[in-house]
Amino acid sequence: MTKRILIIAAHPDDEILGCGGTVANLIKLGYEAYTVILGEGKTSRWNNAGIIESNNEIVSLRDEAIKANCALGIKDVFFFSFPDNRFDSVDLLDIIKEIENIKKRINPDIIFTHHYGDLNIDHQITYKAVLTSTRPMKGESVQSIYTFEIPSSTEWNSFNRETVFVPNIYYNISDTIDLKIKALSEYKSEMNLYPHPRSVQHVMEMSKVNGIRVGLDYSENFMLVRSIVDGGI
Repeated sequence: MTKRILIIAAHPDDEILGCGGTVANLIKLGYEAYTVILGEGKTSRWNNAGIIESNNEIVSLRDEAIKANCALGIKDVFFFSFPDNRFDSVDLLDIIKEIENIKKRINPDIIFTHHYGDLNIDHQITYKAVLTSTRPMKGESVQSIYTFEIPSSTEWNSFNRETVFVPNIYYNISDTIDLKIKALSEYKSEMNLYPHPRSVQHVMEMSKVNGIRVGLDYSENFMLVRSIVDGGI
C-alpha cells in the first residue's frame, strides 16, 4: 500500500524550506505527498492588515506555492486563510478542525510540520494544532511525525532546553537538492538576497553544513516527535 505524506506548514514556502528535498526523494520512492498551508502569508506586511481573498498579492503567492509544490511532485495543495503572524488571534480549535478535515480526506501515514521552539508564533501554534489533531488513539492513521527547521525562525529564537532544535533524523537530499532549489525559485516574492537566511545560497549552505555533520553532501534535519512501529524496526 502506498504511504502518504502530509506536510502541514504555517506559510507558503515553509513546506519547501523545511522538507522539500526529503519529500521529493520520498515521492521518487513511490510515496504520495500533499501539502497544507494554513496561513495566507501576506497581511502582516501590510499597513492595514486584513485578509482579502481576492487580493492580487495573495493570489500570486498561492500561484507560486502551487508551482513550487508541483516541482517536487506534490499531488495537491490545500490553502487556508488564517491571519499571517496572528494565529494567536484565532481559536486553536478552529485550526485543529481544519487539519482534522484534511486528515480525513488524505489518511496520511507521515506528517512533517514545524518545530515547537521556533520564534514565529504561527509555527508554534501549527505544531500544537498538529499534535492535538493526531492524538495517538486507536484508528489514527498517522504513524510518524517529524518537525523541521525553518531558516529565519528556528535559529532566531533565544534558545533554552525547551526551545532548541536538536535533530535526531538526518535525511540525505544529495540527489534532490537541485529539486528543492528549483521549487524555492518559484517563490519569487518570498526568497531574499544573500546573506538573508531565506536566500537560495544560504539554503544550499545550510543543507551542506547539515550534511557534513553526518558524512553526507546535503541533508535536511528533523526532530522525530513520534513513531509507532508495528513489527521490525
